Amino acid sequence: MTDTRRLRIGVLGAGQIAQAAHFESCVKAHNAELFAICDVAEDLLGRMAVMHQPRRTFTDYDAMLADPEVEAVIVATSDPFHVEASLKALAAGKHVLCEKPMAMSVEEAERLRDAVAATDLVLHVGHMKRYDGGIEAAKDFVDEEIGDIIALKAWYCDSTHRYTMTDAVQPTIVTSAGSRKPSGDPKADRQRYLMLAHGSHLVDTARYLVGDIATVHAHYSERSGIRCWFVDVGFANGALGHLDLTVAVRMDWHEGFQLYGENGSVVAKTFNPWYYKASEVDIFRERDATSYRPLAADGHFYRRQVEGFADAVLTGALARGATAEDGVASVRAMVAIAQSVREKRAVTLAEAAGAV
Repeated sequence: MTDTRRLRIGVLGAGQIAQAAHFESCVKAHNAELFAICDVAEDLLGRMAVMHQPRRTFTDYDAMLADPEVEAVIVATSDPFHVEASLKALAAGKHVLCEKPMAMSVEEAERLRDAVAATDLVLHVGHMKRYDGGIEAAKDFVDEEIGDIIALKAWYCDSTHRYTMTDAVQPTIVTSAGSRKPSGDPKADRQRYLMLAHGSHLVDTARYLVGDIATVHAHYSERSGIRCWFVDVGFANGALGHLDLTVAVRMDWHEGFQLYGENGSVVAKTFNPWYYKASEVDIFRERDATSYRPLAADGHFYRRQVEGFADAVLTGALARGATAEDGVASVRAMVAIAQSVREKRAVTLAEAAGAV
């Protein structure tokens, strides 16, 4: 059966994440179309247009938003531009898929959430790991069978070898001197940058599987060029958690989780996302003492994310995608972790405020 309706998407930003993920995702999606690309760098825009063949190109974001045929926008810019670009899109009546993190402070995140709530538009945050087929199977087991959740241990450990590995599998990333960059260097404060870039994935996966986080008590170490956060977590439903964010481990990419519940357990190994390989997830059912591992053959999480976003817009279908509320909760958790590190105490998410 062929889809007759495709969501017409304009991608803002032609940088690394758009080139490595979003352009191809829109082209391959069964229910979406790469309708437009917008970037201020004309040379970069021209090369991306030749490669990906959008129907339209723009060097001015306002002009793309004024196009009545553009129905939705993927915000694929640097983190500091996410909120304002998303607010502009909403004001123009466009649905939004905003790269993670949704914002860099609690107040910015809440401002964007409130703007979404005042419309009938869809906004999803780019936590694409929710579309990892192995993690989807784990989530379904949690929702349908596991019963009370007792505890979660989860880790996200980037590797010193990740750039060698990604260079082998990613397309060659094209750059331009004319690209728009935020003032200052967002990567200069490495502790903050790594929490936003990597911690956002770890926090969202924990919330997706277990539920809202109520408290965090974080311990931070920086030795031998390795930054490590160990975070004790109290979930609102009473479950305990331990999160390990370490950058960069002297080993292969190391990511996954162990989840213990009343009626079973889940153990997962997650791979470098650019391998497009679903997590290896072993699910154990207590009632029949049986383990099974879903194949989850489709590992293109970014394309599946676009398709989930398009389904939510076109049909109103409930999607796995992270909502604006999820975006706020993720930012609030990261702010609480940063505050806990500074103040060397447990912090409730209710008291977390300010920037990461």
